[in-house]
Amino acid sequence: MIFNSQELLNDLVKRIYLNIERCEKLKNIPLNILNKKESSESWSTLECIEHLNLYDQFYIPEITKKIEGSYFTTSTYFKSGWLGNYFALSMLANKKGIRKIKTFKDKNPANSKLDITSIDNFIIGQKNMLKLIEKARKINLQKTKTNISISKIIKLRLGDTLRFVIYHYERHIIQAEKASMNN
Repeated sequence: MIFNSQELLNDLVKRIYLNIERCEKLKNIPLNILNKKESSESWSTLECIEHLNLYDQFYIPEITKKIEGSYFTTSTYFKSGWLGNYFALSMLANKKGIRKIKTFKDKNPANSKLDITSIDNFIIGQKNMLKLIEKARKINLQKTKTNISISKIIKLRLGDTLRFVIYHYERHIIQAEKASMNN
């Protein structure tokens, strides 16, 4: 897929603002509902959000380091790599809903004791991501590469990493909202 770089970043910014708005609404739900699970295998609303915080512990520093260390200047277009595009698209919800994907043990917050600070921390992470996207506007999204959380061998184009991470946020915010409505 080929994107206009600035339009792609504008789309990601809109998605982040929507994530923040949706999470601000979650903060109005009583804590017992935010921690309630539909079943022993499912995640509560706060576990969904904490899962994203666990990923942010890797991706925010990684993206920061790669943006700050990049010497590739911006280009008008970003061409997604085949693997990065696959990862990004796998995170999107489609008409059938969200396809379940097993998470890695170190990113699984199941049975954690959580409170509203999980949502607050996520919103802080979203604001940090907004700052990173503004910095990313000045560099080449295709030539700048990032590591991924599951392997130091595989590198993705920065544009694909941003798409993957932000689509991943959306995926689990939808899951978090459903968890709060089902309880």
